[in-house]
Amino acid sequence: MKCFEKTFLMIMGLMMFISLSACSSDNVISGNDEGAEESSNGGNTEGSTSLSESVENNADIVSTDVSTNLTKIDSTKWSYNSEDDVYYQIGISYCEKPADESYETLAVFVPGAYMNATDNGDGTYTCEMNEEANINGYTALTAPIVMPINTPGYSAQSALTSYASFSDYMNAGFIYVHAGCRGRDAGAPAGVTDLKAAVRYIRYSDDTVPGDAESIFTFGMSGGGAQSSLMGSTGDSDLYEPYLKEIGAVEGISDAVLGSMCWCPITNLDTADEAYEWMLGTTRNDLSEEEQAISDRLAEAFAAYINEAGIKDENGNVLTLEESEQGIYQTGSYYEYMKSVIEGSLNNFLADTSFPYDASSSQDQFGDHGGGAMPYGGGPGNGEEPQENSPDHSEGNSSQVNFEEIDDIQRTGSSSSLSLSGTYETAQDYIDALNANGEWVVYDSDSNTVTISDISSFVKNLKSASKSLGAFDQLDAGQGENTLFGYGDGNGTHFDSILAEILTDLNNEYASDYVSDLTKTDSVGNAVDVRLNMYTPLYYLLESSKGFGDSTVAKYWRIRTGINQGDCALSTEMNLALALKNYSTVESVDFETVWGQGHTQAERTGNSTDNFISWVEECTR
Repeated sequence: MKCFEKTFLMIMGLMMFISLSACSSDNVISGNDEGAEESSNGGNTEGSTSLSESVENNADIVSTDVSTNLTKIDSTKWSYNSEDDVYYQIGISYCEKPADESYETLAVFVPGAYMNATDNGDGTYTCEMNEEANINGYTALTAPIVMPINTPGYSAQSALTSYASFSDYMNAGFIYVHAGCRGRDAGAPAGVTDLKAAVRYIRYSDDTVPGDAESIFTFGMSGGGAQSSLMGSTGDSDLYEPYLKEIGAVEGISDAVLGSMCWCPITNLDTADEAYEWMLGTTRNDLSEEEQAISDRLAEAFAAYINEAGIKDENGNVLTLEESEQGIYQTGSYYEYMKSVIEGSLNNFLADTSFPYDASSSQDQFGDHGGGAMPYGGGPGNGEEPQENSPDHSEGNSSQVNFEEIDDIQRTGSSSSLSLSGTYETAQDYIDALNANGEWVVYDSDSNTVTISDISSFVKNLKSASKSLGAFDQLDAGQGENTLFGYGDGNGTHFDSILAEILTDLNNEYASDYVSDLTKTDSVGNAVDVRLNMYTPLYYLLESSKGFGDSTVAKYWRIRTGINQGDCALSTEMNLALALKNYSTVESVDFETVWGQGHTQAERTGNSTDNFISWVEECTR
């Protein structure tokens, strides 16, 4: 009878998979290891749910070929923090063959109300899920799971070694999972590989820990925002399989997530150098003749890319760039769309701001230095030594974090040539200050709205280049992204094939270095072009790309960026948002670029933690 019931459940699971395949991003699991077999037969672990109950509560995909020797999260080993009323476990291995044991463990934090606990007498507790408790409308079975990706500059995320308070998330009724992961010194795709392994393990342990394993949301800033965007766009990608096998990740379970929160995601690195020169290159004024030629060629290459990429606006119109009389690509529908995004950002600022307005007290006003509170725990690291968890990072609204001081990215200066400070009595006063170097903003006081003359004037005043030529693939391979695409030895490697071709045509001294680096292969035999695709969301999102449709893409997205940052061109976030809006299985894309803010956890109003929590609630109601 049990055999019949088990077969029936498998068949039902396959039927549900077929009916939901267009938007599926998740797996409910059964296993072929000892713990999983017990679970499929009703379970003998206190607090676990049976397979049939899991199917009923998480009816997406039933996998019958889970393979792992890892044990599930042990329900007899919970610790308890009475002050916060939180049960937690730290130091949980999420892969069988970790490349770096000091990083590849996770920690789980659960609101106390979700547990019925028995004191073991040794400082630990045996817990069963209390399925009746309700926090903020969630139960132990429906609570969303949030995962921070605190990896500025694609650095490592340290594993937690002691309790950290995440009260904002506990009070919201969320489950908080902190997964340590390797950083850029380990080489791409190590960081995302580790995070995927952690997601698989959490799903594998779904019946032993509270939380809805089909409602996982990642969130991060800068390089963390980039890796959050990758977690959202690369779910179940076959390209990651050999790397997941290398570290012994759970097999047969989805690593897709439901939602991705990205602040200032430094991503789409395949054309990042080109985009940077197209938008910001005109602000460079100290280039040699050869360097200027490189900059111009990169800008032209970006225009060629846009005209082949097939990026569409919200109405499905393909956006393109056109060559003007001057021979530059600063006209066309793509140009006009970006101009409208800039105008929209300033108009939102005027709508949000009450005058008199003190620009000096504004968070990160026209600067690159981040002022947003970091809403997640774990100090940054670059793949060297584990970092102790900093108290400043343990609570969402407790600290002000300057990301540029910790990401170890090479910058040459500020992105703003216009200084605004002091108090502006009226909106017109503020607009006059923007026009101090020449009029480029036209203000209509009746409607309290603006238009701008051109993108170049905006860039000249507020978004100048703050990185050297080859902003991401630096000529001397000394940039953080060069290390990211290295081979685990901490040395930089070139990865931009377009730049390599330009340097070769110009007989540049660095050309041979680029050509040589592009042919190197990693431990699974992949050259850098494959690894670059794995770290490029648009590779999976654009119909013109080979990887289109080869992954399970998150349904919900929230993207925020400071429009004044000099770390990347505005096209980075804009293209990502547009590609997502035109991707068939994506249900919601909430995108804003925030006026007056730079490389920070930019928000129009409120703070990043509260806004993130509210967004997750909107997605899961």
